[in-house]
Amino acid sequence: MTTKVPLTVKGAEKLRAELEELKTVIRPRIIQAIATAREHGDLKENAEYHAAREQQSFAEGRIKEIEAKLSNAQVIEVTKLDPNGKVVFGATVEIEDLDSGKTVTYQIVGEDEANIKESRISIGSPIARALIGKETGDVVTVKAPSGNVEYEIISVEYI
Repeated sequence: MTTKVPLTVKGAEKLRAELEELKTVIRPRIIQAIATAREHGDLKENAEYHAAREQQSFAEGRIKEIEAKLSNAQVIEVTKLDPNGKVVFGATVEIEDLDSGKTVTYQIVGEDEANIKESRISIGSPIARALIGKETGDVVTVKAPSGNVEYEIISVEYI
């Protein structure tokens, strides 16, 4: 039995858009490139043909990967939850490092959506695991490679 993987609505939309692009734009373009390359004759020494077949293999693999992710996804609409101010999957949390006074804001998302440059952290990350179930004003301790770091939850939003 496969376990459902949490995914935000935005994350699911992004995957569906990529899947649509692969199926309706990229796949036909690759098929055309293969047909054109075949017209050039001997396939053994035809670099265009081999490159197009490699692209086809990559695109088909990615299509299967996205379809599998979407079929195993549990899409969670954070705005429809009623978490009573608690940090839950999909929440956007502002935290303050109690040592440095520096504040950061993260959205807690699924593993496939995580992107630190966009301030989205995986539900499985140490910070997210420490924050889940807590609320504004709570202090959490995160085990970091450099030692324990304490954060205070400044705000929790469900956007």
